[in-house]
Amino acid sequence: MKTANNTVRIGAGLGFYGDAWQPIAASITRGDVQYIASDHLAELTLAILQKDRARDPQAGYAKDLLPMLGQLWPLAQKANAGRGVKFIFNAGGLNPHGARDALAELFRKKGWQARIAVVTGDDVLSRIDALQEAGEGLSHLDNGAVLAEVRERMVFANAYLGAAPIVEALRQGADIVLTGRVADAALFLAPLVHEFGWKLDARTPEEWNRLAQGLTVGHLLECSGQGSGGNFGGLDWKDIPDLGHIGYPIAEVSEDGIAVITKAPGTGGRISFDTVRQQLLYEVHDPRNYYSPDVVLDMGELQLDDLGDDRVRVSGAIGKPRTDKLKIVGGYQDGWMGQATFGYSWPQAYEKAERTAQIVEQMLKEQKQSYDELRIEYQGYDSILGPLVDPAQRDALNEVYLRMALRTQDKRVADGFGRLFPWLALSGPPFVGGRINIQPASELLAIWPTLVSRELVEAGVSVEVTEV
Repeated sequence: MKTANNTVRIGAGLGFYGDAWQPIAASITRGDVQYIASDHLAELTLAILQKDRARDPQAGYAKDLLPMLGQLWPLAQKANAGRGVKFIFNAGGLNPHGARDALAELFRKKGWQARIAVVTGDDVLSRIDALQEAGEGLSHLDNGAVLAEVRERMVFANAYLGAAPIVEALRQGADIVLTGRVADAALFLAPLVHEFGWKLDARTPEEWNRLAQGLTVGHLLECSGQGSGGNFGGLDWKDIPDLGHIGYPIAEVSEDGIAVITKAPGTGGRISFDTVRQQLLYEVHDPRNYYSPDVVLDMGELQLDDLGDDRVRVSGAIGKPRTDKLKIVGGYQDGWMGQATFGYSWPQAYEKAERTAQIVEQMLKEQKQSYDELRIEYQGYDSILGPLVDPAQRDALNEVYLRMALRTQDKRVADGFGRLFPWLALSGPPFVGGRINIQPASELLAIWPTLVSRELVEAGVSVEVTEV
Protein backbone atom coordinates (compact mmCIF):
# COMPACT_ATOMS: atom_id res chain seq x y z
CA MET A 1 0.00 0.00 0.00
CA LYS A 2 2.85 2.39 -0.73
CA THR A 3 1.83 5.87 -1.82
CA ALA A 4 2.54 7.36 -5.22
CA ASN A 5 5.87 8.72 -3.99
CA ASN A 6 6.83 5.28 -2.72
CA THR A 7 6.39 6.04 0.97
CA VAL A 8 4.40 4.43 3.75
CA ARG A 9 2.45 6.49 6.27
CA ILE A 10 1.95 5.01 9.75
CA GLY A 11 -0.09 6.67 12.48
CA ALA A 12 0.35 6.32 16.20
CA GLY A 13 -2.40 4.60 18.14
CA LEU A 14 -2.65 4.33 21.91
CA GLY A 15 0.36 4.74 24.16
CA PHE A 16 -1.08 2.65 27.01
CA TYR A 17 -4.20 0.75 28.08
CA GLY A 18 -6.86 3.40 28.65
CA ASP A 19 -5.33 6.07 26.41
CA ALA A 20 -7.61 8.20 24.20
CA TRP A 21 -8.40 6.82 20.75
CA GLN A 22 -10.32 9.85 19.48
CA PRO A 23 -7.19 11.57 18.04
CA ILE A 24 -6.62 8.52 15.83
CA ALA A 25 -9.76 9.44 13.89
CA ALA A 26 -8.06 12.62 12.64
CA SER A 27 -5.03 10.61 11.50
CA ILE A 28 -7.35 8.32 9.52
CA THR A 29 -9.62 10.93 7.99
CA ARG A 30 -7.11 13.72 7.47
CA GLY A 31 -3.65 12.18 7.80
CA ASP A 32 -3.57 9.84 4.78
CA VAL A 33 -2.31 6.95 6.89
CA GLN A 34 -2.22 3.37 5.65
CA TYR A 35 -1.51 1.78 9.03
CA ILE A 36 -2.35 2.47 12.66
CA ALA A 37 -0.12 0.74 15.18
CA SER A 38 -1.37 0.83 18.76
CA ASP A 39 0.60 0.02 21.90
CA HIS A 40 -1.77 -0.98 24.72
CA LEU A 41 0.82 -2.67 26.95
CA ALA A 42 2.84 -0.45 29.25
CA GLU A 43 5.40 -2.34 31.31
CA LEU A 44 3.00 -3.18 34.15
CA THR A 45 -0.16 -3.67 32.10
CA LEU A 46 0.23 -7.44 32.03
CA ALA A 47 -0.13 -7.42 35.81
CA ILE A 48 -3.43 -5.55 35.45
CA LEU A 49 -4.62 -8.00 32.81
CA GLN A 50 -3.60 -10.95 34.98
CA LYS A 51 -5.91 -9.70 37.73
CA ASP A 52 -8.70 -9.46 35.12
CA ARG A 53 -7.98 -13.01 33.96
CA ALA A 54 -7.97 -14.31 37.54
CA ARG A 55 -11.54 -13.06 37.90
CA ASP A 56 -12.65 -14.17 34.43
CA PRO A 57 -10.71 -16.73 32.33
CA GLN A 58 -12.18 -15.18 29.17
CA ALA A 59 -10.58 -11.82 30.02
CA GLY A 60 -6.90 -10.87 30.03
CA TYR A 61 -6.90 -8.61 26.97
CA ALA A 62 -7.16 -4.82 26.67
CA LYS A 63 -10.89 -4.18 26.52
CA ASP A 64 -10.50 -0.69 25.04
CA LEU A 65 -9.90 -2.54 21.77
CA LEU A 66 -13.65 -2.93 21.20
CA PRO A 67 -14.93 0.63 21.62
CA MET A 68 -11.86 1.89 19.82
CA LEU A 69 -12.41 -0.16 16.68
CA GLY A 70 -16.15 0.28 16.99
CA GLN A 71 -15.55 3.96 16.30
CA LEU A 72 -12.56 3.77 13.96
CA TRP A 73 -13.33 0.83 11.67
CA PRO A 74 -16.05 2.59 9.63
CA LEU A 75 -13.75 5.60 9.16
CA ALA A 76 -10.85 3.38 8.17
CA GLN A 77 -12.79 1.62 5.42
CA LYS A 78 -13.36 4.91 3.60
CA ALA A 79 -9.79 6.17 4.01
CA ASN A 80 -6.60 5.71 2.01
CA ALA A 81 -8.33 6.35 -1.33
CA GLY A 82 -10.89 3.67 -0.49
CA ARG A 83 -8.28 0.98 0.16
CA GLY A 84 -8.80 1.08 3.91
CA VAL A 85 -6.41 1.34 6.84
CA LYS A 86 -4.82 -1.67 8.51
CA PHE A 87 -4.53 -1.94 12.29
CA ILE A 88 -1.80 -3.54 14.40
CA PHE A 89 -2.47 -3.91 18.14
CA ASN A 90 -0.76 -5.67 21.04
CA ALA A 91 -4.12 -5.45 22.82
CA GLY A 92 -4.25 -9.25 22.98
CA GLY A 93 -2.29 -9.01 26.21
CA LEU A 94 -2.46 -12.35 28.01
CA ASN A 95 -5.35 -13.65 25.88
CA PRO A 96 -4.99 -12.81 22.16
CA HIS A 97 -7.58 -15.42 21.16
CA GLY A 98 -10.07 -13.93 23.63
CA ALA A 99 -9.47 -10.51 22.09
CA ARG A 100 -10.02 -11.96 18.62
CA ASP A 101 -13.25 -13.68 19.64
CA ALA A 102 -14.66 -10.55 21.26
CA LEU A 103 -13.72 -8.45 18.25
CA ALA A 104 -15.20 -10.99 15.84
CA GLU A 105 -18.48 -10.95 17.77
CA LEU A 106 -18.59 -7.15 17.52
CA PHE A 107 -17.93 -7.27 13.77
CA ARG A 108 -20.63 -9.88 13.19
CA LYS A 109 -23.17 -7.77 15.08
CA LYS A 110 -22.24 -4.76 12.97
CA GLY A 111 -22.16 -6.70 9.71
CA TRP A 112 -18.52 -5.78 9.10
CA GLN A 113 -15.99 -7.98 7.33
CA ALA A 114 -12.28 -8.28 8.12
CA ARG A 115 -9.36 -10.68 8.18
CA ILE A 116 -8.18 -10.79 11.78
CA ALA A 117 -4.79 -12.29 12.61
CA VAL A 118 -3.71 -13.53 16.02
CA VAL A 119 -0.04 -13.83 16.98
CA THR A 120 0.73 -16.24 19.84
CA GLY A 121 3.82 -17.82 21.31
CA ASP A 122 4.97 -15.02 23.60
CA ASP A 123 3.37 -16.75 26.61
CA VAL A 124 6.07 -19.01 28.07
CA LEU A 125 4.72 -19.60 31.57
CA SER A 126 3.92 -23.25 30.91
CA ARG A 127 7.41 -23.73 29.47
CA ILE A 128 9.45 -22.20 32.30
CA ASP A 129 10.62 -25.55 33.67
CA ALA A 130 11.45 -26.85 30.18
CA LEU A 131 13.43 -23.69 29.43
CA GLN A 132 15.48 -24.18 32.57
CA GLU A 133 16.05 -27.82 31.71
CA ALA A 134 17.33 -26.58 28.35
CA GLY A 135 20.00 -24.56 30.16
CA GLU A 136 18.26 -21.20 30.57
CA GLY A 137 19.01 -19.70 33.99
CA LEU A 138 16.19 -17.12 33.86
CA SER A 139 17.75 -15.21 36.75
CA HIS A 140 16.51 -11.71 37.56
CA LEU A 141 17.93 -9.29 35.01
CA ASP A 142 18.53 -6.49 37.52
CA ASN A 143 19.67 -8.16 40.72
CA GLY A 144 20.71 -11.69 39.68
CA ALA A 145 18.24 -13.44 42.00
CA VAL A 146 17.46 -17.05 41.10
CA LEU A 147 14.05 -17.95 39.73
CA ALA A 148 13.52 -20.69 42.32
CA GLU A 149 12.78 -17.97 44.88
CA VAL A 150 9.52 -17.06 43.13
CA ARG A 151 8.83 -19.93 40.73
CA GLU A 152 5.81 -21.30 42.57
CA ARG A 153 4.26 -17.84 42.76
CA MET A 154 4.59 -16.95 39.07
CA VAL A 155 1.30 -16.23 37.31
CA PHE A 156 2.49 -15.01 33.90
CA ALA A 157 5.67 -14.93 31.81
CA ASN A 158 5.76 -13.40 28.35
CA ALA A 159 8.63 -12.89 25.93
CA TYR A 160 8.99 -9.71 23.91
CA LEU A 161 8.57 -10.83 20.31
CA GLY A 162 9.82 -8.88 17.32
CA ALA A 163 8.27 -7.86 14.03
CA ALA A 164 8.49 -11.20 12.17
CA PRO A 165 5.08 -12.71 13.06
CA ILE A 166 3.33 -9.40 12.36
CA VAL A 167 5.01 -9.28 8.96
CA GLU A 168 3.75 -12.81 8.29
CA ALA A 169 0.22 -11.82 9.31
CA LEU A 170 0.30 -8.88 6.90
CA ARG A 171 1.66 -11.16 4.17
CA GLN A 172 -1.41 -13.35 4.67
CA GLY A 173 -3.64 -10.35 4.07
CA ALA A 174 -4.66 -9.48 7.62
CA ASP A 175 -6.60 -6.26 8.07
CA ILE A 176 -6.22 -6.37 11.85
CA VAL A 177 -3.30 -7.96 13.68
CA LEU A 178 -3.70 -8.81 17.38
CA THR A 179 -0.63 -9.76 19.39
CA GLY A 180 0.33 -10.36 22.96
CA ARG A 181 3.62 -9.04 24.29
CA VAL A 182 5.80 -7.73 21.48
CA ALA A 183 8.42 -5.02 21.66
CA ASP A 184 6.59 -1.70 21.37
CA ALA A 185 8.48 -0.40 18.33
CA ALA A 186 8.06 -3.72 16.49
CA LEU A 187 4.40 -2.83 15.94
CA PHE A 188 5.56 0.01 13.69
CA LEU A 189 8.61 -1.67 12.17
CA ALA A 190 6.56 -4.60 10.86
CA PRO A 191 4.52 -2.73 8.20
CA LEU A 192 7.73 -1.13 6.89
CA VAL A 193 9.39 -4.52 6.57
CA HIS A 194 6.27 -5.84 4.85
CA GLU A 195 5.84 -2.95 2.41
CA PHE A 196 9.48 -2.44 1.49
CA GLY A 197 10.67 -6.04 1.63
CA TRP A 198 13.37 -5.32 4.19
CA LYS A 199 15.19 -8.35 5.56
CA LEU A 200 14.76 -9.07 9.23
CA ASP A 201 17.69 -11.49 9.06
CA ALA A 202 19.92 -8.57 8.05
CA ARG A 203 23.49 -9.34 7.09
CA THR A 204 24.94 -6.03 5.92
CA PRO A 205 25.36 -2.61 7.57
CA GLU A 206 22.95 -1.12 5.03
CA GLU A 207 20.25 -3.63 6.00
CA TRP A 208 20.84 -3.09 9.72
CA ASN A 209 20.64 0.67 9.24
CA ARG A 210 17.27 0.41 7.52
CA LEU A 211 15.90 -1.67 10.37
CA ALA A 212 17.36 0.82 12.83
CA GLN A 213 15.56 3.64 11.03
CA GLY A 214 12.32 1.68 11.27
CA LEU A 215 12.94 1.05 14.95
CA THR A 216 13.49 4.78 15.46
CA VAL A 217 10.16 5.50 13.79
CA GLY A 218 8.46 3.02 16.11
CA HIS A 219 10.08 4.55 19.18
CA LEU A 220 8.95 8.03 18.14
CA LEU A 221 5.34 6.91 17.61
CA GLU A 222 4.80 4.37 20.37
CA CYS A 223 3.67 6.89 23.04
CA SER A 224 0.73 8.53 21.24
CA GLY A 225 0.51 12.27 22.01
CA GLN A 226 3.83 12.37 23.82
CA GLY A 227 5.43 12.31 20.37
CA SER A 228 3.55 15.42 19.27
CA GLY A 229 3.91 17.83 22.16
CA GLY A 230 1.96 16.13 24.92
CA ASN A 231 3.75 15.86 28.27
CA PHE A 232 6.37 18.22 26.85
CA GLY A 233 8.98 19.24 29.44
CA GLY A 234 10.39 22.34 27.76
CA LEU A 235 10.08 25.72 29.41
CA ASP A 236 7.67 26.77 26.65
CA TRP A 237 5.26 23.90 27.37
CA LYS A 238 2.46 26.43 27.84
CA ASP A 239 2.83 27.45 24.19
CA ILE A 240 1.97 23.99 22.82
CA PRO A 241 -1.32 24.70 21.02
CA ASP A 242 -4.70 23.08 21.60
CA LEU A 243 -3.75 19.97 23.57
CA GLY A 244 -7.47 19.34 23.96
CA HIS A 245 -7.51 18.35 20.28
CA ILE A 246 -3.99 16.94 20.01
CA GLY A 247 -3.01 15.10 16.84
CA TYR A 248 -1.05 11.90 17.32
CA PRO A 249 2.23 11.67 15.38
CA ILE A 250 2.38 10.21 11.88
CA ALA A 251 5.52 8.93 10.14
CA GLU A 252 5.95 9.14 6.40
CA VAL A 253 8.72 6.67 5.66
CA SER A 254 10.62 6.12 2.44
CA GLU A 255 12.21 2.88 1.27
CA ASP A 256 15.64 3.82 2.65
CA GLY A 257 14.07 4.31 6.10
CA ILE A 258 14.34 8.08 6.21
CA ALA A 259 11.19 9.41 7.84
CA VAL A 260 9.30 12.64 8.26
CA ILE A 261 7.38 12.87 11.52
CA THR A 262 4.22 14.96 11.23
CA LYS A 263 0.55 14.96 12.27
CA ALA A 264 -2.85 15.43 10.71
CA PRO A 265 -3.62 18.99 9.60
CA GLY A 266 -5.89 21.03 11.82
CA THR A 267 -4.99 19.13 15.00
CA GLY A 268 -3.41 20.44 18.19
CA GLY A 269 0.01 19.70 19.61
CA ARG A 270 3.34 20.36 17.97
CA ILE A 271 5.91 18.43 15.94
CA SER A 272 9.26 20.18 16.31
CA PHE A 273 12.91 19.46 16.90
CA ASP A 274 12.38 19.74 20.66
CA THR A 275 9.23 17.63 20.98
CA VAL A 276 10.67 14.88 18.77
CA ARG A 277 13.99 14.95 20.61
CA GLN A 278 12.24 14.53 23.95
CA GLN A 279 10.37 11.44 22.77
CA LEU A 280 13.54 10.06 21.18
CA LEU A 281 15.27 9.94 24.56
CA TYR A 282 12.25 8.63 26.47
CA GLU A 283 12.97 5.35 28.30
CA VAL A 284 16.42 5.11 26.71
CA HIS A 285 19.21 3.99 29.05
CA ASP A 286 22.01 3.90 26.49
CA PRO A 287 21.43 5.88 23.26
CA ARG A 288 24.28 4.03 21.58
CA ASN A 289 22.74 0.63 22.31
CA TYR A 290 18.94 0.62 22.24
CA TYR A 291 18.01 -3.06 22.20
CA SER A 292 15.07 -4.62 20.41
CA PRO A 293 14.37 -8.15 19.16
CA ASP A 294 15.03 -7.08 15.55
CA VAL A 295 18.07 -4.79 15.67
CA VAL A 296 20.24 -2.83 18.10
CA LEU A 297 19.88 0.90 17.45
CA ASP A 298 22.76 3.34 17.81
CA MET A 299 21.26 6.85 18.09
CA GLY A 300 24.63 8.57 18.18
CA GLU A 301 24.49 9.79 14.57
CA LEU A 302 20.76 10.47 14.32
CA GLN A 303 19.87 13.78 12.70
CA LEU A 304 16.64 15.66 13.30
CA ASP A 305 15.91 18.39 10.76
CA ASP A 306 13.03 20.68 11.65
CA LEU A 307 11.31 21.40 8.34
CA GLY A 308 8.68 23.67 9.88
CA ASP A 309 4.91 23.29 9.67
CA ASP A 310 4.92 20.35 12.11
CA ARG A 311 7.40 18.28 10.08
CA VAL A 312 10.71 16.85 11.35
CA ARG A 313 12.97 14.73 9.15
CA VAL A 314 14.70 11.82 10.89
CA SER A 315 17.80 10.17 9.39
CA GLY A 316 21.16 8.70 10.29
CA ALA A 317 20.21 5.71 12.45
CA ILE A 318 22.94 3.11 12.79
CA GLY A 319 21.96 -0.52 13.20
CA LYS A 320 23.85 -3.38 14.82
CA PRO A 321 23.08 -7.11 14.65
CA ARG A 322 20.25 -8.29 16.85
CA THR A 323 21.16 -10.28 19.95
CA ASP A 324 20.57 -13.98 20.45
CA LYS A 325 18.39 -13.28 23.50
CA LEU A 326 14.85 -12.08 24.02
CA LYS A 327 13.56 -10.38 27.14
CA ILE A 328 10.89 -12.03 29.27
CA VAL A 329 8.67 -10.11 31.64
CA GLY A 330 7.29 -12.39 34.32
CA GLY A 331 4.89 -11.63 37.13
CA TYR A 332 4.61 -13.32 40.52
CA GLN A 333 2.41 -12.94 43.58
CA ASP A 334 4.10 -10.67 46.11
CA GLY A 335 1.72 -10.28 49.01
CA TRP A 336 -1.02 -7.75 49.74
CA MET A 337 -1.33 -4.00 50.11
CA GLY A 338 -3.48 -2.04 52.48
CA GLN A 339 -3.60 1.75 52.20
CA ALA A 340 -5.34 4.83 53.50
CA THR A 341 -5.24 8.57 52.77
CA PHE A 342 -5.97 11.21 55.38
CA GLY A 343 -6.11 14.98 54.70
CA TYR A 344 -5.06 17.98 56.80
CA SER A 345 -5.29 21.72 56.20
CA TRP A 346 -3.42 24.84 57.30
CA PRO A 347 -2.12 25.76 59.81
CA GLN A 348 0.72 23.28 60.40
CA ALA A 349 -0.76 20.85 57.90
CA TYR A 350 2.47 18.87 57.49
CA GLU A 351 3.04 18.53 61.23
CA LYS A 352 -0.48 17.18 61.73
CA ALA A 353 0.02 14.58 59.00
CA GLU A 354 3.44 13.63 60.35
CA ARG A 355 2.07 13.15 63.87
CA THR A 356 -0.71 10.92 62.52
CA ALA A 357 1.85 8.75 60.72
CA GLN A 358 3.78 8.37 63.97
CA ILE A 359 0.63 7.27 65.82
CA VAL A 360 -0.20 4.65 63.17
CA GLU A 361 3.36 3.31 63.24
CA GLN A 362 3.13 3.06 67.00
CA MET A 363 -0.11 1.08 66.78
CA LEU A 364 1.39 -1.33 64.24
CA LYS A 365 4.29 -1.95 66.60
CA GLU A 366 2.12 -2.41 69.68
CA GLN A 367 -0.21 -4.80 67.84
CA LYS A 368 2.80 -6.71 66.52
CA GLN A 369 1.46 -6.64 62.97
CA SER A 370 3.69 -8.46 60.49
CA TYR A 371 4.51 -6.49 57.34
CA ASP A 372 7.33 -6.26 54.83
CA GLU A 373 7.25 -2.56 54.01
CA LEU A 374 5.49 0.60 55.10
CA ARG A 375 5.44 3.57 52.73
CA ILE A 376 4.62 7.06 54.00
CA GLU A 377 3.95 9.91 51.59
CA TYR A 378 2.88 13.49 52.15
CA GLN A 379 0.90 14.35 49.04
CA GLY A 380 1.47 17.96 48.11
CA TYR A 381 4.98 17.77 49.51
CA ASP A 382 7.05 14.68 48.67
CA SER A 383 4.87 12.03 46.98
CA ILE A 384 6.29 12.96 43.55
CA LEU A 385 9.65 14.57 44.26
CA GLY A 386 10.69 12.25 47.09
CA PRO A 387 14.19 13.14 48.36
CA LEU A 388 14.38 16.09 45.94
CA VAL A 389 11.82 18.14 47.87
CA ASP A 390 12.68 21.59 49.20
CA PRO A 391 12.35 21.35 53.01
CA ALA A 392 11.83 25.11 53.17
CA GLN A 393 8.40 24.60 51.58
CA ARG A 394 7.17 22.14 54.19
CA ASP A 395 5.82 24.45 56.86
CA ALA A 396 4.13 26.79 54.36
CA LEU A 397 1.84 24.13 52.87
CA ASN A 398 -1.87 24.97 52.85
CA GLU A 399 -2.90 21.34 52.77
CA VAL A 400 -1.35 17.89 52.92
CA TYR A 401 -2.75 14.44 52.35
CA LEU A 402 -1.02 11.69 54.28
CA ARG A 403 -0.89 8.41 52.35
CA MET A 404 0.28 5.28 54.13
CA ALA A 405 0.58 1.98 52.31
CA LEU A 406 1.54 -1.32 53.87
CA ARG A 407 2.84 -4.41 52.08
CA THR A 408 2.39 -7.75 53.81
CA GLN A 409 2.17 -11.45 53.06
CA ASP A 410 -0.89 -11.71 55.33
CA LYS A 411 -4.15 -10.54 53.73
CA ARG A 412 -5.72 -10.10 57.15
CA VAL A 413 -3.11 -7.50 58.06
CA ALA A 414 -3.76 -5.63 54.82
CA ASP A 415 -7.52 -5.77 55.40
CA GLY A 416 -7.16 -4.42 58.93
CA PHE A 417 -4.71 -1.63 58.14
CA GLY A 418 -7.41 0.87 57.15
CA ARG A 419 -9.19 0.40 60.47
CA LEU A 420 -6.30 2.14 62.23
CA PHE A 421 -7.35 5.51 60.79
CA PRO A 422 -11.05 6.49 61.26
CA TRP A 423 -10.88 7.07 65.02
CA LEU A 424 -8.14 9.68 64.47
CA ALA A 425 -10.69 12.05 62.93
CA LEU A 426 -11.93 12.89 66.43
CA SER A 427 -9.11 11.67 68.65
CA GLY A 428 -5.96 12.56 66.72
CA PRO A 429 -4.31 15.79 65.57
CA PRO A 430 -6.74 18.59 64.54
CA PHE A 431 -8.72 17.15 61.63
CA VAL A 432 -10.66 19.60 59.51
CA GLY A 433 -8.88 19.05 56.24
CA GLY A 434 -10.26 16.23 54.14
CA ARG A 435 -11.96 12.90 53.90
CA ILE A 436 -10.52 9.54 54.91
CA ASN A 437 -10.00 7.29 51.90
CA ILE A 438 -9.48 3.65 52.89
CA GLN A 439 -8.78 1.15 50.14
CA PRO A 440 -9.61 -2.56 50.49
CA ALA A 441 -6.70 -4.98 50.45
CA SER A 442 -5.33 -5.58 46.97
CA GLU A 443 -3.10 -8.37 45.75
CA LEU A 444 0.37 -7.29 44.66
CA LEU A 445 2.14 -8.67 41.63
CA ALA A 446 5.87 -8.11 41.26
CA ILE A 447 7.78 -8.14 37.97
CA TRP A 448 10.53 -10.61 37.09
CA PRO A 449 12.58 -9.48 34.05
CA THR A 450 14.94 -12.01 32.53
CA LEU A 451 16.53 -13.15 29.26
CA VAL A 452 16.02 -16.29 27.19
CA SER A 453 17.56 -17.71 24.02
CA ARG A 454 15.43 -16.46 21.17
CA GLU A 455 15.29 -19.70 19.22
CA LEU A 456 13.63 -21.47 22.15
CA VAL A 457 10.78 -18.95 22.03
CA GLU A 458 10.47 -18.22 18.34
CA ALA A 459 10.03 -21.90 17.51
CA GLY A 460 6.69 -21.73 19.30
CA VAL A 461 5.37 -18.54 17.68
CA SER A 462 2.36 -18.94 15.41
CA VAL A 463 0.09 -16.78 13.26
CA GLU A 464 -3.58 -17.58 12.77
CA VAL A 465 -5.77 -15.60 10.37
CA THR A 466 -9.57 -15.71 10.69
CA GLU A 467 -12.01 -14.27 8.17
CA VAL A 468 -14.97 -12.57 9.83
